[in-house]
Amino acid sequence: MKSRKIVLIGPVYPYKGGIAHYTSLLYRALSQKYDVEMISYKMQYPRFLFRREQKDYRNDVFRIEDAQFLLHTADPFNIIRTASKIRRMHPDLVIIQWWHPYFAPCYRILEAALGRKIRKMFICHNVFPHERFPFDRALTKLVLNKADYFLLHSERDVDDLLAIRPDAQYRLNPHPTYNAFRIRNLTKSQAREELLLPVDEKVLLFFGFVREYKGLKHLIKAMPEVKRRLGNVRLIVAGAFGSDRVSYRRMIDDNGANDCIEVVDRYIADNEVEKYFAACDIAVLPYESATQSGIVQIAFGFGKPVIVTNVGGLPDVVADGQTGYIVERGDPGQLADAIVRFYENDMAERFEAQVRREADRFSWDRLVEKIDEFMGQA
Repeated sequence: MKSRKIVLIGPVYPYKGGIAHYTSLLYRALSQKYDVEMISYKMQYPRFLFRREQKDYRNDVFRIEDAQFLLHTADPFNIIRTASKIRRMHPDLVIIQWWHPYFAPCYRILEAALGRKIRKMFICHNVFPHERFPFDRALTKLVLNKADYFLLHSERDVDDLLAIRPDAQYRLNPHPTYNAFRIRNLTKSQAREELLLPVDEKVLLFFGFVREYKGLKHLIKAMPEVKRRLGNVRLIVAGAFGSDRVSYRRMIDDNGANDCIEVVDRYIADNEVEKYFAACDIAVLPYESATQSGIVQIAFGFGKPVIVTNVGGLPDVVADGQTGYIVERGDPGQLADAIVRFYENDMAERFEAQVRREADRFSWDRLVEKIDEFMGQA
């Protein structure tokens, strides 16, 4: 019998993106042990702040049947009403997803309306935003100073949290693996057939929204050298570019990389993710900054190794020379060397085997165990 109750707050299907996927999988994992109420957003971002489409109905693999879409993040009266509904649920713990100070006013009102007796925990996907702006630290501190517990996914986030909350009660746990994208169990050859890729081609993958901090420009600059040394190689860039698409297209042209880079400039729906990861040999994350990355865990969910930069929490989850390679940020030469080394030394099979061996470390059960520790205090 599930006697203890958790209220989980965050985006879920049909909202897009990695945090929506994370929240859905966390709900499923917690529901094995606790009575969980899932509260999502009636309105997540105003359109003038987030001009991309926020929802995607094309695949419902992450649907939560009992999710309640209650919270309007820009309506104080709605937030207070939602808090009142949560109080009537009598939760032992309220878990809130945190990733951007935009949510600070909403969550601060929610915290105050819930009152001190209800314990609150923030799961910090990053304490501070990837792209900093004035007052982000003050907004973050305003909210996180009032929370009881924290769950973090990287040492970088631990440092950031303790800088604004030295007395924070926290647990550190690696970002769990996203394994729900494996819907059809495509083989590499089947996925390549769907993507019209030669079976014998060397295929790299850069996946997700293209933003400046993700360092795609360094990978673009690396590709001509990779092509020169390996020959039959292709980089697939799969993700929406937004307003920067023209500058990246020009960069590909200027570096003479048109013949080895294929661009899929759009949001990749959940039911399409599998074919890109199944088709590739290795995923590349040339990030200039990071706390942690759901892309690494999608790759690991498909048993694929990764090449990452030595930033934020990425070295915490990638074992250099075992589940991939770690290179210094902003260095196209190191990226090219790592890619060439992966193929010339035939590392795919060895890396993939190690990724499978480390699966338990990144399981959702491990994360729930950390939340269990807080539930013992609530």
